[in-house]
Amino acid sequence: MEKIVLGSGKLYIDEFTGTLPEDAEIEVEEKLLGLIQSGASLSYKPSFHEAKDDLGLVSKKIITDEEAILKSGVMTWNGNTLEKLCSTARITEDKTKKIRIVKIGGAAKYNGKKYVLHFVHKDSVDGDIRITIVGSNEAGFELAFAKDKETVINAEFKAQPQDNEGTLILYKEEDSSITA
Repeated sequence: MEKIVLGSGKLYIDEFTGTLPEDAEIEVEEKLLGLIQSGASLSYKPSFHEAKDDLGLVSKKIITDEEAILKSGVMTWNGNTLEKLCSTARITEDKTKKIRIVKIGGAAKYNGKKYVLHFVHKDSVDGDIRITIVGSNEAGFELAFAKDKETVINAEFKAQPQDNEGTLILYKEEDSSITA
């Protein structure tokens, strides 16, 4: 059944350990990256090489590369969020002073972590949509503090293969027209 998709959703994150978690395992409050603003977008871009003769009589095309990127604006966040968005971030907490310190930068501090990013679009009429990638934020971030606007971190997660088939995107949708 084709559907009209309206609205945003929630973005969950967890460190990737080699296998994707079940939906119920990652869709918990503790793994919410933050509430998002301006939705989320997923882009997939293949690259091709085409070999053809000078007269255009024969050709053969192969896919040479693929890129998938999940973008979202994270509106609710704290220092722990920054650690997931920056692969050189280190956190310390002083429980006595109730302060969290995040150090960012230092190429030698690159942690190489990959994360499971799991976006859930809820639709009680047409069925939910779930998009899952494994990757890391490769776009950096910007913190803009303005007197009349909330600070939103625009994250850009570049997908990496999540299995031995090279899968970049796992898209799941509920569809009541599917029958046994």
